[in-house]
Amino acid sequence: MELGTYFFKDDLFYSKTHEWVKIEKDICIVGIDDYSQREVGEIAYIESPAIGNNVKQFQFLCEIESVKTVLDIFSPISGEVVETNKEIENSPDLLNTAPYDSWICKLKPLNLDEKINLMNVEEYIKYLKEMIKK
Repeated sequence: MELGTYFFKDDLFYSKTHEWVKIEKDICIVGIDDYSQREVGEIAYIESPAIGNNVKQFQFLCEIESVKTVLDIFSPISGEVVETNKEIENSPDLLNTAPYDSWICKLKPLNLDEKINLMNVEEYIKYLKEMIKK
């Protein structure tokens, strides 16, 4: 789906802080959305979360640095970090050029029922429209 020039994938869940999560069986793949990557600008560095870290929903996951700011990334779902994306550690700009293909980490979720606290694409676009108006 699109909102102006922004693009959002239908098969993801979104948080109010612009992270996305794709749930695949017992693994959750986490990244940042098109809106977030454009707002932060050219991404120069990502401090990936440590494998084995346990994170809680909406708590700090990792940090992204761009040429104009530092952005805290929050976990859209609680779980244990089981894998990080080595490709974006070497080429963090992939988060700008392909935000939905360039995931940050994979989590083994603690409670998939937490997805009720996230938004589907229609709800997220409605949320963004309201946020952009302010």
